[in-house]
Amino acid sequence: MESDSIECITSSDGIVDEDEIHPHPHPSSHLNIHSQFSSSTKSSHNINLINNNNIINNQNAGVLIPSSPSVHELLECPVCTNSMYPPIHQCHNGHTLCSTCKVRVHNRCPTCRQELGDIRCLALEKVAESLELPCKYCSLGCPEIFPYYSKLKHEAVCNFRPYNCPYAGSECSVLGDIPHLVAHLRDDHKVDMHSGCTFNHRYVKSNPREVENATWMLTVFNCFSHYFCLHFEAFQLGMAPVYMAFLRFMGDEMQARNFSYSLEVGGNGRKLTWEGTPRSIRDSHKKVRDSHDGLIIQRNMALFFSGGDRKELKLRVTGRIWKEQQNPENGACIPNLCS
Repeated sequence: MESDSIECITSSDGIVDEDEIHPHPHPSSHLNIHSQFSSSTKSSHNINLINNNNIINNQNAGVLIPSSPSVHELLECPVCTNSMYPPIHQCHNGHTLCSTCKVRVHNRCPTCRQELGDIRCLALEKVAESLELPCKYCSLGCPEIFPYYSKLKHEAVCNFRPYNCPYAGSECSVLGDIPHLVAHLRDDHKVDMHSGCTFNHRYVKSNPREVENATWMLTVFNCFSHYFCLHFEAFQLGMAPVYMAFLRFMGDEMQARNFSYSLEVGGNGRKLTWEGTPRSIRDSHKKVRDSHDGLIIQRNMALFFSGGDRKELKLRVTGRIWKEQQNPENGACIPNLCS
C-alpha cells in the first residue's frame, strides 16, 4: 500500500502536539569412492579420505578420515553450498550433491555432466554420523555443539539466529540483529521512531471502503530499553471488513513475556479496550494477524466511532506498554508502569 494513502496523527507519552505521519566449483566435492560403496556396506571400511596428507585414523569405524573442518567441506553440496543430509547422492566418478539439487540438475552431475543414477554415498553419510560441529551462529554468540544430524534442527530455533525484518508493508528479505534492524527500519523503510511507553494515534482515511487487505506499520517505540512495533491493518475477517491493531516485541518470545500492553479505541461516548502480551517478531505479522491476537474492530463500528457522515475513517487508538515484575514473596507478576 502506498505510504501516502493513510494519514496518521501521532502523539507519544501524553504529548498534546500531534505530528502528521504520513553450480559452484568445489575442490572437495570429488570423493575417490567407487560406486560399489552404495551396494556394499563392507566396502565402506576400505575408504581413504585424504586431505593434504592430514589423515586421522578412526578406530571405531575402521575409516581413515581427515580433521573435522575438512570433512565439513566434503559435506557441503557443490551446487547450493548447504550441508548435505541423507540421502547424499554421487555420480560414477564420485562427485557428490544433496538430494534437493539432484532434482534441480535433472539427474546430471554438475561437475562432470555424467548421469547421476541412484547411487548413495553411504560412506560419507556414515562419516557424518561421527561428527560434532558448532552451531553456525557461533559467531553471534551460540556456544552449543551438536552431532551433525542434530545441528540443523537446533539452528532452525537457535536463539542467536538473526531476526527477519518486521516491516509488514512488503516482503523484505533483510536479516540481522535488533540494532541493525532498527537502523534498517528507520533508514530504508522510513518508519517513524518514538521514545516512550504510551502512544496516541489517529488514523485518517478518506475512502475506507476501498481499503481491503492493507497493511500499515506506523511506529517503532523505544521503551524500557527495548523496541516495539505497532501494527495497524485492514483485512477481511470472513465476510466482514475489519481493522486490527497489535504490538510486536523486537526480541525473542521469552523476553516478550516480560511486557504487557493495552490498546483503546472509541468515540461518541463508546470505547473498546484490549490488553495482552506483545508477540515476538519471530512470529510474522501475518501469523499474529491470522491468530487475531490484537484489538479488532469492524469497519462499520470504526466509522461509527469516527462520527460525521461515516464516509471518512477518523479512528483514534491510544495505548501503553508496561513491564511485568515478579513479586519475590509469592511469585505473582506486578505491573511496573513507565512514567
